[in-house]
Amino acid sequence: MDLHCIAFLMRVACVSCHTVAAQMSLEDCCTNGQGHGVDKQECASLPLISESTNCRIAQEQCCMAALEDTSCTQGINMAKDEGDCKSLLSGSSCETKTARVCETLSTDTMFMFATNDRSSSGVSELCFLAAGKCSQRCLGNGTCGCLKGYKLKPDGHSCEDINECLLGSYNCRAGERCINTVGSYRCQRVVSCGTGYELTESNICKDVDECETGTHNCGPELECQNTQGSFRCRPRVRCGSGFIQDALGSCIDINECLSQTAPCPSGQLCINTVGSYTCQRNTVNCGRGYHLNEDGTRCVDVDECQGPDAACGGHGCINQLGSYRCECRAGYAFNSISRSCDDINECRHYPGRLCAHKCENTVGSFQCSCTPGFKLASDGRNCDDVNECESSPCSQECANVYGSYQCYCRRGYQLSDVDGVVCEDIDECALPTGGHICSYRCHNTPGSFHCTCPELGYSLAPNGRNCQDIDECVTGTHSCSVTESCFNIQGGFRCLSFECPTNYRRSGEARPRVERSDIIRCVKSCQPNDISCILDPVHSVSHTVISMATFRDFSKPEEIVFLRTMQPASFSMGVPDIVFDILEGNEHNYFDIIKRYEHGMTVGVVRQVKPIIGPLHVVLKLAMNYVTSGVVSHRNIVNVHVFVSEFWF
Repeated sequence: MDLHCIAFLMRVACVSCHTVAAQMSLEDCCTNGQGHGVDKQECASLPLISESTNCRIAQEQCCMAALEDTSCTQGINMAKDEGDCKSLLSGSSCETKTARVCETLSTDTMFMFATNDRSSSGVSELCFLAAGKCSQRCLGNGTCGCLKGYKLKPDGHSCEDINECLLGSYNCRAGERCINTVGSYRCQRVVSCGTGYELTESNICKDVDECETGTHNCGPELECQNTQGSFRCRPRVRCGSGFIQDALGSCIDINECLSQTAPCPSGQLCINTVGSYTCQRNTVNCGRGYHLNEDGTRCVDVDECQGPDAACGGHGCINQLGSYRCECRAGYAFNSISRSCDDINECRHYPGRLCAHKCENTVGSFQCSCTPGFKLASDGRNCDDVNECESSPCSQECANVYGSYQCYCRRGYQLSDVDGVVCEDIDECALPTGGHICSYRCHNTPGSFHCTCPELGYSLAPNGRNCQDIDECVTGTHSCSVTESCFNIQGGFRCLSFECPTNYRRSGEARPRVERSDIIRCVKSCQPNDISCILDPVHSVSHTVISMATFRDFSKPEEIVFLRTMQPASFSMGVPDIVFDILEGNEHNYFDIIKRYEHGMTVGVVRQVKPIIGPLHVVLKLAMNYVTSGVVSHRNIVNVHVFVSEFWF
């Protein structure tokens, strides 16, 4: 199939492939065009499937390629059956070209069949059997082959064109692009030949003869003369001797006295005339530095030093025969060409030797200057450092350095990025680590900062940054009655009163202050005839209190309560197994309880498994169940009062 029409398109599309709309690739556009060409047998009414120009071009070219493939198949079949494709030449240049190419392919194929017939009888029989199915060549062993520039299709007998341009197997020079042709490719210049040239079929730039083609703009009084890449308009009328013709054809007189070297003999003067010149004898002519005497018969010296023009411009003047010489002042030098005193640029003649820093030339002298940060010394040449700090240029501290100064700031301030002079306060609270400078709140002050804690329940630690809890139960600042126990929590206190339930009595005395490790225990005490009390499996009811801070970075379970039993861990028959359980208070599943063995004893561990944001008060009702043969023989209840503070400290 002839795909040379889309070879250049695919090269361009590869360059701009990243800009094609993601919803319609060039392959999809080409597939749509091929399907339309096969189904409709025309490409004039292609549907608009994308706004992309590259997609539209691919759609059109692939549709045309499908039509050419159909024409090629018809040409091959007709060439095989009738020997030519004349009936397919409908006048369309594209169809004519396609049919002729296909005719050539079919002729080559039939030629290969004829050649194979002249071989040995075994091979001839194979080729004869294969000749009906090989589209181009029979290899003599019952298999088909293709001509150069084609490859065998998967069906084993049809050949298709190799697109050297897409495969990169072409050999075009720089400045040329590859264009695929049937069975081969050709190289075409990318850059045009330029004005006055045209590109031939052999890819060569050829001069355009504007005079022959009539594309010149010469007037009727001018005639065209072709040149390489252009043309010239020449006057039809020729000028005579002594004249030159301009671009408009007019004849202009030639001044022979200026255009020729000494047209007249020595001692004679050349005078130009229209179309020629004449020579006249010279009169007395004095050279430079001389003038005629009063009689006009001879030349005498001119005393330039006595003239009103002041030949040396205020400098000393010495007259010489036919000339003069100037005696220049210091800072000037005599110019023998202009015969005047020119200023000497000392800075250029003696670079780096006159001034320590910068040298500026002046008329007849020079002047030294210093770079910023220095001042001219008393000798007018060297430079001394200026102590800028004496003028207090900095808002806080100043350090003089050689040729400049450096401002710096006291602690808590930083130098401004704008002028490098003003010290600006550092807002420590706004720094990336500002959130960790103070436990609670950070307050910026000029040159420093200070931390504060919540108004109630906390005091500032000696380091001035952390907040520490005030134990109101120890300091006596609580408001609990004599019948209540004070329990300190983070940032406050709680007045607790634990009463034992009916049929239970308190083990131990009431305490005015409850510590974290304290346990208030109520044990069962039944009346002798109280059967329901005796059968109740709950042997004891205990209370304990813990205070927790809100975890700022909660990443793993935290162990908060340990229920230790007095029973050794045992897996023997008849020995009760201890099962721990949370009966109440865990509605949000903040906690769980697990069993483990430590030092041969059974321990129940209550863990916080989810982050808790305080303030929060929750009572966890825990059960220690003693199970024998699957039946709870008795249990102990532990009520854990959990107080979670609002803050992390």
